[in-house]
Amino acid sequence: MALEAQQVPVIDVRAAWADALSRDALQLIAEGVTEMVGFQVAILSVVRDDSLRAVAVAGSESARERLINAVTPMEVIHQELAVADDWGRFKFVPSERAPADTADWGWVPDLEPSDDPDAWQALDLLVAPLRDASGEIVGLLSIDLPVNGRRPDSDQRTLLERYAAQAERAVLVALERQALSEQIRLATAAREIVRNASVQLHVDDLLAQCGEALTHGFRAGGSWVQTFDEAGLSTGALHSAQGADIWLPDGLIEMAETSAHQLWALQQSVVLERHPTSLGVLTQEQYDQITPFMERIGVDYLLFVPLGAGSTCVGNLVLTRNEGQPAWTSTEAAAALDIGHDLGRAILNARTFAHEHRLVAELTALDLYKGQLIATVSHELKNPLTAIVGHLEMLDGAPELSPASHNSVSAIGRAARRLQRVIDDLLLLSKVGDPDQPIVPAPVHLQPIVEDVRDLTAISASRGRVRVELDLPLEAMVADGDAEEIDCLLTNLLSNAVKYSPADTTVSLSVHRDGAEIVLTCRDQGIGISAEDQEQLFTEFFRSADPNARAQPGTGLGLAIAARIVERHHGSITVTSELGHGSTFTVRLPAAA
Repeated sequence: MALEAQQVPVIDVRAAWADALSRDALQLIAEGVTEMVGFQVAILSVVRDDSLRAVAVAGSESARERLINAVTPMEVIHQELAVADDWGRFKFVPSERAPADTADWGWVPDLEPSDDPDAWQALDLLVAPLRDASGEIVGLLSIDLPVNGRRPDSDQRTLLERYAAQAERAVLVALERQALSEQIRLATAAREIVRNASVQLHVDDLLAQCGEALTHGFRAGGSWVQTFDEAGLSTGALHSAQGADIWLPDGLIEMAETSAHQLWALQQSVVLERHPTSLGVLTQEQYDQITPFMERIGVDYLLFVPLGAGSTCVGNLVLTRNEGQPAWTSTEAAAALDIGHDLGRAILNARTFAHEHRLVAELTALDLYKGQLIATVSHELKNPLTAIVGHLEMLDGAPELSPASHNSVSAIGRAARRLQRVIDDLLLLSKVGDPDQPIVPAPVHLQPIVEDVRDLTAISASRGRVRVELDLPLEAMVADGDAEEIDCLLTNLLSNAVKYSPADTTVSLSVHRDGAEIVLTCRDQGIGISAEDQEQLFTEFFRSADPNARAQPGTGLGLAIAARIVERHHGSITVTSELGHGSTFTVRLPAAA
Protein backbone atom coordinates (compact mmCIF):
# COMPACT_ATOMS: atom_id res chain seq x y z
CA MET A 1 0.00 0.00 0.00
CA ALA A 2 1.26 3.50 -0.82
CA LEU A 3 0.59 5.70 2.20
CA GLU A 4 0.73 9.46 1.59
CA ALA A 5 4.22 10.92 1.57
CA GLN A 6 6.93 12.66 -0.37
CA GLN A 7 10.48 12.65 0.89
CA VAL A 8 11.20 16.16 -0.41
CA PRO A 9 10.70 18.66 1.03
CA VAL A 10 11.26 17.52 4.62
CA ILE A 11 9.45 19.68 7.18
CA ASP A 12 9.45 20.11 10.92
CA VAL A 13 6.05 18.73 11.85
CA ARG A 14 6.23 20.20 15.36
CA ALA A 15 6.67 23.68 13.85
CA ALA A 16 3.86 23.12 11.35
CA TRP A 17 1.58 21.58 14.01
CA ALA A 18 2.38 23.46 17.19
CA ASP A 19 -0.46 22.25 19.43
CA ALA A 20 0.92 19.33 21.47
CA LEU A 21 -2.49 18.30 22.87
CA SER A 22 -3.91 17.94 19.36
CA ARG A 23 -0.88 15.94 18.20
CA ASP A 24 -1.22 13.57 21.15
CA ALA A 25 -4.96 13.12 20.56
CA LEU A 26 -4.41 12.24 16.91
CA GLN A 27 -1.63 9.81 17.84
CA LEU A 28 -4.01 8.03 20.25
CA ILE A 29 -6.62 7.69 17.48
CA ALA A 30 -4.03 6.17 15.15
CA GLU A 31 -2.85 3.75 17.83
CA GLY A 32 -6.45 2.79 18.58
CA VAL A 33 -6.98 1.80 14.96
CA THR A 34 -3.97 -0.52 15.04
CA GLU A 35 -5.04 -2.08 18.35
CA MET A 36 -8.80 -2.47 17.79
CA VAL A 37 -9.52 -3.11 14.11
CA GLY A 38 -6.76 -5.52 13.12
CA PHE A 39 -4.37 -3.37 11.11
CA GLN A 40 -0.65 -3.03 11.82
CA VAL A 41 -0.20 0.53 10.47
CA ALA A 42 -2.39 3.65 10.75
CA ILE A 43 -1.59 7.20 9.68
CA LEU A 44 -3.51 10.41 10.36
CA SER A 45 -2.73 13.36 8.09
CA VAL A 46 -4.05 16.93 7.89
CA VAL A 47 -4.41 19.27 4.92
CA ARG A 48 -2.21 22.37 5.10
CA ASP A 49 -1.91 24.69 2.08
CA ASP A 50 -2.96 22.17 -0.62
CA SER A 51 -0.71 19.47 0.80
CA LEU A 52 -1.32 16.50 3.05
CA ARG A 53 0.99 16.32 6.07
CA ALA A 54 1.28 13.25 8.28
CA VAL A 55 1.02 14.19 11.97
CA ALA A 56 0.44 10.78 13.59
CA VAL A 57 1.86 7.36 12.57
CA ALA A 58 1.18 4.19 14.59
CA GLY A 59 2.56 0.72 14.06
CA SER A 60 5.53 0.27 11.74
CA GLU A 61 8.71 2.16 12.63
CA SER A 62 9.80 2.13 8.99
CA ALA A 63 6.48 3.75 8.04
CA ARG A 64 7.02 6.45 10.68
CA GLU A 65 10.53 7.19 9.41
CA ARG A 66 9.25 7.45 5.84
CA LEU A 67 6.08 9.42 6.48
CA ILE A 68 6.25 11.60 9.61
CA ASN A 69 8.40 14.30 8.01
CA ALA A 70 6.88 14.31 4.53
CA VAL A 71 4.12 15.93 2.48
CA THR A 72 1.93 14.80 -0.42
CA PRO A 73 0.24 17.20 -2.88
CA MET A 74 -3.54 16.96 -2.66
CA GLU A 75 -3.78 16.43 -6.42
CA VAL A 76 -2.09 13.04 -5.90
CA ILE A 77 -4.72 12.10 -3.29
CA HIS A 78 -7.56 13.21 -5.57
CA GLN A 79 -6.17 11.06 -8.39
CA GLU A 80 -6.15 8.02 -6.13
CA LEU A 81 -9.66 8.69 -4.84
CA ALA A 82 -10.96 9.00 -8.39
CA VAL A 83 -10.24 5.31 -9.10
CA ALA A 84 -11.23 3.98 -5.64
CA ASP A 85 -14.12 1.69 -4.70
CA ASP A 86 -16.63 3.38 -2.38
CA TRP A 87 -16.80 1.59 0.98
CA GLY A 88 -18.71 4.33 2.79
CA ARG A 89 -16.29 6.56 4.68
CA PHE A 90 -13.39 4.45 3.44
CA LYS A 91 -12.19 4.33 -0.16
CA PHE A 92 -10.34 1.26 -1.46
CA VAL A 93 -7.95 1.20 -4.41
CA PRO A 94 -6.87 -2.35 -5.29
CA SER A 95 -3.27 -2.79 -6.34
CA GLU A 96 -4.17 -3.41 -9.97
CA ARG A 97 -5.68 0.12 -10.12
CA ALA A 98 -2.91 1.89 -8.18
CA PRO A 99 -1.33 4.82 -10.07
CA ALA A 100 2.02 4.08 -11.69
CA ASP A 101 3.90 6.52 -9.40
CA THR A 102 2.40 5.17 -6.18
CA ALA A 103 5.74 3.98 -4.82
CA ASP A 104 7.26 7.43 -5.41
CA TRP A 105 4.77 9.13 -3.09
CA GLY A 106 4.29 6.62 -0.31
CA TRP A 107 5.51 3.85 1.91
CA VAL A 108 5.24 0.38 0.42
CA PRO A 109 5.54 -2.49 2.92
CA ASP A 110 7.74 -5.49 2.35
CA LEU A 111 4.87 -7.97 1.96
CA GLU A 112 4.56 -11.42 0.41
CA PRO A 113 0.80 -11.92 -0.16
CA SER A 114 -0.88 -15.33 0.15
CA ASP A 115 -2.68 -17.16 -2.64
CA ASP A 116 -6.08 -16.25 -1.15
CA PRO A 117 -8.16 -14.26 -3.72
CA ASP A 118 -8.92 -11.68 -0.97
CA ALA A 119 -5.27 -11.45 0.14
CA TRP A 120 -3.96 -7.98 0.93
CA GLN A 121 -1.48 -6.72 -1.68
CA ALA A 122 1.52 -4.47 -1.06
CA LEU A 123 0.08 -1.70 -3.27
CA ASP A 124 -3.49 -1.88 -1.91
CA LEU A 125 -4.72 1.51 -0.70
CA LEU A 126 -7.39 1.96 2.01
CA VAL A 127 -8.09 5.55 3.13
CA ALA A 128 -10.90 7.53 4.74
CA PRO A 129 -11.14 11.20 3.69
CA LEU A 130 -12.01 13.34 6.73
CA ARG A 131 -14.26 16.28 5.86
CA ASP A 132 -15.47 19.49 7.49
CA ALA A 133 -19.07 20.74 7.60
CA SER A 134 -18.80 22.09 4.05
CA GLY A 135 -17.56 18.76 2.68
CA GLU A 136 -13.97 19.89 2.12
CA ILE A 137 -11.26 17.32 2.84
CA VAL A 138 -9.34 18.39 5.96
CA GLY A 139 -7.47 15.17 6.64
CA LEU A 140 -6.99 11.53 5.80
CA LEU A 141 -7.00 8.28 7.82
CA SER A 142 -4.85 5.69 6.05
CA ILE A 143 -4.43 2.06 7.17
CA ASP A 144 -2.24 -0.81 5.96
CA LEU A 145 -1.14 -4.37 6.67
CA PRO A 146 -4.19 -6.23 8.07
CA VAL A 147 -3.19 -8.68 10.78
CA ASN A 148 -5.02 -11.56 9.04
CA GLY A 149 -3.45 -10.69 5.68
CA ARG A 150 -6.88 -10.25 4.02
CA ARG A 151 -8.85 -7.32 2.71
CA PRO A 152 -11.52 -6.25 5.27
CA ASP A 153 -14.85 -8.04 5.34
CA SER A 154 -18.19 -6.33 6.09
CA ASP A 155 -17.88 -6.66 9.89
CA GLN A 156 -14.41 -5.18 9.87
CA ARG A 157 -15.57 -2.33 7.61
CA THR A 158 -18.33 -1.45 10.10
CA LEU A 159 -15.77 -1.14 12.88
CA LEU A 160 -13.52 0.94 10.65
CA GLU A 161 -16.43 3.34 9.94
CA ARG A 162 -16.71 4.15 13.64
CA TYR A 163 -13.01 4.91 13.95
CA ALA A 164 -13.11 7.06 10.83
CA ALA A 165 -15.92 9.16 12.33
CA GLN A 166 -13.94 9.50 15.57
CA ALA A 167 -10.82 10.49 13.65
CA GLU A 168 -12.78 13.08 11.68
CA ARG A 169 -14.03 14.75 14.85
CA ALA A 170 -10.54 14.69 16.36
CA VAL A 171 -8.97 16.28 13.26
CA LEU A 172 -11.61 19.03 13.14
CA VAL A 173 -11.02 19.86 16.81
CA ALA A 174 -7.26 19.79 16.27
CA LEU A 175 -7.53 22.15 13.31
CA GLU A 176 -9.65 24.57 15.33
CA ARG A 177 -7.13 24.47 18.19
CA GLN A 178 -4.24 25.01 15.79
CA ALA A 179 -5.97 27.96 14.09
CA LEU A 180 -6.73 29.53 17.47
CA SER A 181 -3.16 28.98 18.64
CA GLU A 182 -1.82 30.60 15.49
CA GLN A 183 -4.17 33.58 15.83
CA ILE A 184 -3.11 34.12 19.45
CA ARG A 185 0.56 33.93 18.53
CA LEU A 186 0.18 36.43 15.70
CA ALA A 187 -1.99 38.75 17.80
CA THR A 188 0.69 38.71 20.49
CA ALA A 189 3.28 39.67 17.89
CA ALA A 190 1.05 42.53 16.73
CA ARG A 191 0.61 43.81 20.28
CA GLU A 192 4.36 43.67 20.83
CA ILE A 193 4.88 45.80 17.75
CA VAL A 194 2.33 48.40 18.83
CA ARG A 195 3.87 48.62 22.30
CA ASN A 196 7.34 49.08 20.83
CA ALA A 197 6.28 51.56 18.16
CA SER A 198 7.15 54.73 20.06
CA VAL A 199 7.08 57.89 17.95
CA GLN A 200 9.94 59.22 20.05
CA LEU A 201 12.33 56.75 18.43
CA HIS A 202 14.37 57.34 15.31
CA VAL A 203 13.06 55.26 12.40
CA ASP A 204 16.16 53.02 12.54
CA ASP A 205 15.67 52.34 16.26
CA LEU A 206 11.94 51.87 15.80
CA LEU A 207 12.44 49.25 13.09
CA ALA A 208 15.14 47.47 15.07
CA GLN A 209 12.71 47.12 17.99
CA CYS A 210 9.78 45.98 15.87
CA GLY A 211 11.85 43.69 13.65
CA GLU A 212 12.87 41.49 16.56
CA ALA A 213 9.26 41.09 17.70
CA LEU A 214 8.13 40.31 14.14
CA THR A 215 10.80 37.69 13.55
CA HIS A 216 9.97 35.96 16.83
CA GLY A 217 6.19 36.24 16.50
CA PHE A 218 6.09 34.87 12.96
CA ARG A 219 8.78 32.21 13.55
CA ALA A 220 10.71 33.68 10.66
CA GLY A 221 14.30 32.90 9.80
CA GLY A 222 14.96 36.61 9.36
CA SER A 223 13.37 39.89 8.35
CA TRP A 224 14.14 43.29 6.91
CA VAL A 225 12.29 46.50 6.11
CA GLN A 226 12.81 48.73 3.10
CA THR A 227 11.60 52.31 3.63
CA PHE A 228 10.55 54.95 1.11
CA ASP A 229 11.05 58.69 1.36
CA GLU A 230 8.22 61.19 1.70
CA ALA A 231 7.79 61.19 -2.09
CA GLY A 232 7.18 57.42 -1.99
CA LEU A 233 10.54 56.54 -3.56
CA SER A 234 12.97 53.98 -2.24
CA THR A 235 15.78 55.42 -0.15
CA GLY A 236 17.78 52.23 -0.64
CA ALA A 237 17.82 51.80 3.15
CA LEU A 238 17.31 48.25 4.39
CA HIS A 239 16.75 47.69 8.11
CA SER A 240 17.56 44.14 9.24
CA ALA A 241 16.20 42.81 12.54
CA GLN A 242 19.35 40.71 12.95
CA GLY A 243 21.68 43.66 12.33
CA ALA A 244 23.05 41.94 9.20
CA ASP A 245 23.90 43.88 6.06
CA ILE A 246 21.26 43.21 3.40
CA TRP A 247 22.27 44.04 -0.13
CA LEU A 248 19.70 44.08 -2.92
CA PRO A 249 20.58 44.45 -6.60
CA ASP A 250 19.26 47.67 -8.15
CA GLY A 251 16.71 45.71 -10.16
CA LEU A 252 15.24 44.12 -7.03
CA ILE A 253 15.11 47.48 -5.22
CA GLU A 254 13.05 48.95 -8.04
CA MET A 255 10.87 45.82 -8.23
CA ALA A 256 10.24 45.90 -4.47
CA GLU A 257 9.34 49.58 -4.60
CA THR A 258 6.87 49.14 -7.47
CA SER A 259 5.37 45.97 -6.00
CA ALA A 260 4.92 47.54 -2.55
CA HIS A 261 2.90 50.45 -3.99
CA GLN A 262 0.78 48.10 -6.10
CA LEU A 263 0.13 45.67 -3.25
CA TRP A 264 -0.70 48.49 -0.83
CA ALA A 265 -3.32 49.78 -3.27
CA LEU A 266 -4.74 46.24 -3.48
CA GLN A 267 -4.29 45.62 0.28
CA GLN A 268 -2.49 42.35 -0.36
CA SER A 269 0.67 40.57 0.73
CA VAL A 270 2.42 37.94 -1.37
CA VAL A 271 4.38 34.72 -0.68
CA LEU A 272 7.40 33.97 -2.88
CA GLU A 273 9.01 30.50 -3.14
CA ARG A 274 12.48 29.55 -4.29
CA HIS A 275 10.97 26.62 -6.22
CA PRO A 276 7.47 27.85 -7.15
CA THR A 277 4.82 25.57 -8.60
CA SER A 278 3.19 28.64 -10.19
CA LEU A 279 4.27 32.21 -10.85
CA GLY A 280 1.31 33.82 -9.07
CA VAL A 281 1.36 37.60 -9.41
CA LEU A 282 4.95 37.68 -10.74
CA THR A 283 6.28 37.31 -14.24
CA GLN A 284 8.92 34.78 -15.24
CA GLU A 285 11.40 37.62 -15.71
CA GLN A 286 10.79 38.83 -12.15
CA TYR A 287 11.22 35.32 -10.73
CA ASP A 288 14.45 34.98 -12.69
CA GLN A 289 15.76 37.98 -10.71
CA ILE A 290 14.40 36.87 -7.34
CA THR A 291 15.44 33.19 -7.38
CA PRO A 292 19.23 33.78 -7.48
CA PHE A 293 18.93 36.26 -4.61
CA MET A 294 16.96 33.74 -2.50
CA GLU A 295 19.54 31.06 -3.26
CA ARG A 296 22.38 33.41 -2.29
CA ILE A 297 20.91 34.14 1.15
CA GLY A 298 19.70 30.55 1.70
CA VAL A 299 15.96 31.32 1.87
CA ASP A 300 13.16 29.04 0.65
CA TYR A 301 10.17 31.34 1.29
CA LEU A 302 9.66 35.12 1.37
CA LEU A 303 6.57 36.86 2.75
CA PHE A 304 6.46 40.32 1.12
CA VAL A 305 4.24 42.82 2.97
CA PRO A 306 3.58 46.46 2.00
CA LEU A 307 3.70 49.04 4.81
CA GLY A 308 1.59 52.17 4.93
CA ALA A 309 -1.12 54.28 6.47
CA GLY A 310 -4.17 55.56 4.67
CA SER A 311 -3.33 55.83 0.99
CA THR A 312 0.41 56.28 1.62
CA CYS A 313 2.84 53.38 1.16
CA VAL A 314 5.97 53.97 3.23
CA GLY A 315 7.91 50.78 2.51
CA ASN A 316 7.81 47.01 2.63
CA LEU A 317 8.48 44.27 5.14
CA VAL A 318 10.10 40.97 4.13
CA LEU A 319 9.90 37.91 6.40
CA THR A 320 11.98 34.88 5.44
CA ARG A 321 11.91 31.17 6.15
CA ASN A 322 14.90 29.00 5.50
CA GLU A 323 15.31 25.43 4.33
CA GLY A 324 13.42 23.04 6.61
CA GLN A 325 10.95 25.67 7.84
CA PRO A 326 7.26 25.48 6.78
CA ALA A 327 5.87 27.61 3.99
CA TRP A 328 3.94 30.77 4.84
CA THR A 329 0.21 30.18 5.34
CA SER A 330 -2.63 32.41 4.20
CA THR A 331 -3.43 33.15 7.87
CA GLU A 332 0.10 34.37 8.48
CA ALA A 333 0.05 36.46 5.31
CA ALA A 334 -3.21 38.15 6.35
CA ALA A 335 -1.90 38.84 9.87
CA ALA A 336 1.31 40.28 8.45
CA LEU A 337 -0.71 42.67 6.28
CA ASP A 338 -2.59 43.89 9.37
CA ILE A 339 0.73 44.53 11.08
CA GLY A 340 1.84 46.37 7.94
CA HIS A 341 -0.78 49.00 8.82
CA ASP A 342 0.48 49.34 12.41
CA LEU A 343 4.11 49.51 11.40
CA GLY A 344 3.34 51.96 8.60
CA ARG A 345 1.62 54.32 11.02
CA ALA A 346 4.52 53.98 13.44
CA ILE A 347 7.02 54.90 10.71
CA LEU A 348 4.98 57.94 9.70
CA ASN A 349 4.67 59.05 13.32
CA ALA A 350 8.41 58.59 13.89
CA ARG A 351 9.11 60.67 10.80
CA THR A 352 6.72 63.35 12.02
CA PHE A 353 8.47 63.41 15.36
CA ALA A 354 11.89 63.54 13.69
CA HIS A 355 10.70 66.32 11.42
CA GLU A 356 9.52 68.38 14.39
CA HIS A 357 12.83 67.85 16.12
CA ARG A 358 14.64 69.15 13.06
CA LEU A 359 12.34 72.15 13.02
CA VAL A 360 13.05 72.88 16.68
CA ALA A 361 16.80 72.54 16.10
CA GLU A 362 16.70 75.03 13.23
CA LEU A 363 14.59 77.61 15.04
CA THR A 364 16.65 77.51 18.24
CA ALA A 365 19.46 79.05 16.19
CA LEU A 366 17.42 82.29 16.07
CA ASP A 367 17.49 84.99 18.72
CA LEU A 368 16.47 84.40 22.34
CA TYR A 369 12.81 85.28 21.85
CA LYS A 370 12.41 82.95 18.88
CA GLY A 371 14.24 80.22 20.78
CA GLN A 372 11.78 80.53 23.64
CA LEU A 373 8.89 80.47 21.20
CA ILE A 374 10.04 77.22 19.59
CA ALA A 375 10.64 75.65 23.00
CA THR A 376 7.02 76.50 23.78
CA VAL A 377 5.90 74.82 20.55
CA SER A 378 7.94 71.72 21.47
CA HIS A 379 6.28 71.58 24.90
CA GLU A 380 2.82 71.93 23.40
CA LEU A 381 3.46 69.16 20.88
CA LYS A 382 4.16 66.68 23.64
CA ASN A 383 0.60 66.14 24.89
CA PRO A 384 -0.96 65.55 21.42
CA LEU A 385 1.85 63.20 20.48
CA THR A 386 1.39 61.27 23.73
CA ALA A 387 -2.34 60.96 22.98
CA ILE A 388 -1.58 59.67 19.47
CA VAL A 389 0.76 57.02 20.83
CA GLY A 390 -1.68 55.95 23.53
CA HIS A 391 -4.59 55.50 21.18
CA LEU A 392 -2.47 53.64 18.67
CA GLU A 393 -1.60 51.20 21.46
CA MET A 394 -5.32 50.79 22.14
CA LEU A 395 -5.90 49.69 18.54
CA ASP A 396 -3.78 46.59 19.49
CA GLY A 397 -3.43 45.17 15.89
CA ALA A 398 -7.24 44.44 15.64
CA PRO A 399 -8.18 43.72 11.99
CA GLU A 400 -11.49 45.59 12.36
CA LEU A 401 -12.26 48.66 14.42
CA SER A 402 -14.70 48.26 17.29
CA PRO A 403 -16.84 51.16 18.50
CA ALA A 404 -14.22 51.85 21.20
CA SER A 405 -11.54 51.93 18.51
CA HIS A 406 -13.59 54.42 16.51
CA ASN A 407 -13.58 56.67 19.57
CA SER A 408 -9.82 56.29 19.78
CA VAL A 409 -9.41 57.25 16.11
CA SER A 410 -11.54 60.30 16.75
CA ALA A 411 -9.34 61.25 19.70
CA ILE A 412 -6.25 60.85 17.49
CA GLY A 413 -7.83 63.15 14.95
CA ARG A 414 -8.53 65.78 17.57
CA ALA A 415 -4.96 65.57 18.85
CA ALA A 416 -3.55 65.82 15.33
CA ARG A 417 -5.69 68.86 14.59
CA ARG A 418 -4.54 70.45 17.82
CA LEU A 419 -0.93 69.84 16.83
CA GLN A 420 -1.51 71.32 13.41
CA ARG A 421 -2.98 74.45 14.91
CA VAL A 422 0.09 74.88 17.11
CA ILE A 423 2.42 74.52 14.14
CA ASP A 424 0.41 76.63 11.69
CA ASP A 425 -0.38 79.43 14.09
CA LEU A 426 2.91 80.26 15.81
CA LEU A 427 1.77 83.87 16.06
CA LEU A 428 -0.81 82.85 18.63
CA LEU A 429 1.94 81.83 21.03
CA SER A 430 3.88 85.00 20.36
CA LYS A 431 0.80 87.00 21.28
CA VAL A 432 0.59 85.30 24.69
CA GLY A 433 3.30 87.58 26.05
CA ASP A 434 2.67 90.53 23.76
CA PRO A 435 0.58 93.28 25.39
CA ASP A 436 0.24 95.00 22.04
CA GLN A 437 -1.88 92.12 20.72
CA PRO A 438 -4.74 91.70 23.20
CA ILE A 439 -7.34 88.95 22.87
CA VAL A 440 -10.71 89.55 21.23
CA PRO A 441 -13.09 88.43 23.99
CA ALA A 442 -16.00 86.15 23.11
CA PRO A 443 -18.31 83.89 25.15
CA VAL A 444 -16.54 80.58 25.83
CA HIS A 445 -18.56 77.58 27.07
CA LEU A 446 -16.23 75.80 29.48
CA GLN A 447 -17.90 72.41 29.98
CA PRO A 448 -17.09 71.06 26.47
CA ILE A 449 -13.50 72.31 26.75
CA VAL A 450 -13.02 70.67 30.15
CA GLU A 451 -14.38 67.34 28.85
CA ASP A 452 -12.19 67.54 25.75
CA VAL A 453 -9.08 68.16 27.87
CA ARG A 454 -10.04 65.22 30.11
CA ASP A 455 -10.31 62.95 27.04
CA LEU A 456 -6.97 64.17 25.72
CA THR A 457 -5.16 63.17 28.92
CA ALA A 458 -7.13 59.95 29.47
CA ILE A 459 -4.48 57.63 28.05
CA SER A 460 -1.58 59.05 30.07
CA ALA A 461 -3.79 59.00 33.16
CA SER A 462 -4.76 55.37 32.56
CA ARG A 463 -1.16 54.41 31.93
CA GLY A 464 -0.14 55.98 35.26
CA ARG A 465 -3.22 54.58 37.08
CA VAL A 466 -4.38 58.11 37.93
CA ARG A 467 -8.13 58.81 38.21
CA VAL A 468 -9.38 62.04 36.65
CA GLU A 469 -12.64 63.39 38.08
CA LEU A 470 -14.68 66.33 36.79
CA ASP A 471 -17.03 68.45 38.88
CA LEU A 472 -19.20 70.36 36.41
CA PRO A 473 -22.44 72.16 37.31
CA LEU A 474 -25.60 71.59 35.32
CA GLU A 475 -25.89 75.26 34.35
CA ALA A 476 -23.63 76.53 31.57
CA MET A 477 -20.34 78.04 32.70
CA VAL A 478 -19.42 80.75 30.15
CA ALA A 479 -16.23 82.78 30.41
CA ASP A 480 -15.27 85.87 28.48
CA GLY A 481 -12.11 85.19 26.51
CA ASP A 482 -10.38 83.16 23.77
CA ALA A 483 -11.44 79.49 23.49
CA GLU A 484 -8.13 78.19 22.14
CA GLU A 485 -6.07 79.87 24.81
CA ILE A 486 -8.38 78.66 27.60
CA ASP A 487 -8.10 75.15 26.14
CA CYS A 488 -4.30 75.46 26.23
CA LEU A 489 -4.43 76.76 29.83
CA LEU A 490 -6.52 73.80 31.08
CA THR A 491 -4.48 71.24 29.13
CA ASN A 492 -1.28 72.44 30.77
CA LEU A 493 -2.77 72.35 34.26
CA LEU A 494 -4.41 68.94 33.94
CA SER A 495 -1.53 67.24 32.13
CA ASN A 496 0.93 68.54 34.77
CA ALA A 497 -1.30 67.27 37.55
CA VAL A 498 -1.48 63.79 35.97
CA LYS A 499 2.25 63.71 35.20
CA TYR A 500 3.33 64.49 38.78
CA SER A 501 0.77 62.23 40.47
CA PRO A 502 1.67 58.75 41.75
CA ALA A 503 -0.39 55.70 40.87
CA ASP A 504 -3.80 55.12 42.50
CA THR A 505 -4.39 58.81 43.25
CA THR A 506 -7.02 61.22 42.01
CA VAL A 507 -6.83 64.46 40.03
CA SER A 508 -9.94 66.63 40.03
CA LEU A 509 -10.95 69.56 37.86
CA SER A 510 -13.93 71.65 38.94
CA VAL A 511 -15.73 74.68 37.56
CA HIS A 512 -18.10 77.03 39.39
CA ARG A 513 -19.20 80.67 39.30
CA ASP A 514 -18.28 83.16 41.98
CA GLY A 515 -20.03 86.45 41.32
CA ALA A 516 -18.60 87.98 38.14
CA GLU A 517 -15.89 85.32 37.83
CA ILE A 518 -15.61 81.73 36.68
CA VAL A 519 -13.41 79.71 39.02
CA LEU A 520 -11.50 76.68 37.72
CA THR A 521 -9.75 74.50 40.29
CA CYS A 522 -7.28 71.72 39.48
CA ARG A 523 -6.35 69.61 42.49
CA ASP A 524 -3.99 66.63 42.68
CA GLN A 525 -2.47 64.29 45.30
CA GLY A 526 0.98 64.42 43.72
CA ILE A 527 4.51 65.23 44.84
CA GLY A 528 3.72 68.79 45.86
CA ILE A 529 5.77 71.98 45.47
CA SER A 530 8.09 73.53 48.05
CA ALA A 531 7.59 77.13 49.19
CA GLU A 532 10.90 78.12 47.53
CA ASP A 533 9.85 76.65 44.19
CA GLN A 534 6.42 78.32 44.35
CA GLU A 535 8.11 81.72 44.19
CA GLN A 536 9.49 80.94 40.71
CA LEU A 537 6.82 78.54 39.54
CA PHE A 538 5.44 80.76 36.75
CA THR A 539 8.85 81.84 35.48
CA GLU A 540 9.86 80.75 32.01
CA PHE A 541 12.14 77.68 31.88
CA PHE A 542 12.00 77.17 35.64
CA ARG A 543 12.52 73.57 36.73
CA SER A 544 12.22 72.49 40.33
CA ALA A 545 15.30 71.23 42.16
CA ASP A 546 13.17 68.40 43.58
CA PRO A 547 14.54 65.09 42.14
CA ASN A 548 11.01 63.67 41.88
CA ALA A 549 9.96 66.59 39.71
CA ARG A 550 13.09 66.48 37.56
CA ALA A 551 12.49 62.78 36.90
CA GLN A 552 9.59 63.85 34.69
CA PRO A 553 10.33 65.37 31.25
CA GLY A 554 9.51 69.03 30.69
CA THR A 555 10.82 72.37 29.49
CA GLY A 556 9.63 74.57 32.35
CA LEU A 557 7.28 76.50 30.04
CA GLY A 558 3.85 75.02 30.76
CA LEU A 559 2.97 77.06 33.83
CA ALA A 560 4.63 80.17 32.35
CA ILE A 561 2.29 79.86 29.35
CA ALA A 562 -0.68 79.34 31.70
CA ALA A 563 0.23 82.47 33.63
CA ARG A 564 0.53 84.53 30.41
CA ILE A 565 -2.88 83.37 29.22
CA VAL A 566 -4.54 84.18 32.54
CA GLU A 567 -2.94 87.61 32.55
CA ARG A 568 -4.18 88.29 29.00
CA HIS A 569 -7.70 87.43 30.18
CA HIS A 570 -7.48 89.83 33.12
CA GLY A 571 -7.79 86.91 35.50
CA SER A 572 -5.61 85.39 38.23
CA ILE A 573 -3.85 82.11 38.93
CA THR A 574 -2.68 80.93 42.36
CA VAL A 575 -1.20 77.74 43.77
CA THR A 576 -1.52 76.16 47.19
CA SER A 577 0.85 73.30 47.84
CA GLU A 578 3.00 71.51 50.36
CA LEU A 579 5.87 69.22 49.43
CA GLY A 580 4.65 65.62 49.42
CA HIS A 581 0.97 66.54 49.85
CA GLY A 582 -0.25 67.55 46.41
CA SER A 583 -1.09 70.88 44.81
CA THR A 584 -4.15 72.99 44.05
CA PHE A 585 -4.18 75.52 41.21
CA THR A 586 -7.01 78.05 41.18
CA VAL A 587 -7.76 80.12 38.08
CA ARG A 588 -10.25 83.00 38.03
CA LEU A 589 -11.52 84.30 34.69
CA PRO A 590 -14.10 86.98 33.91
CA ALA A 591 -17.57 85.53 33.35
CA ALA A 592 -19.38 86.42 30.13
CA ALA A 593 -22.07 89.00 30.55
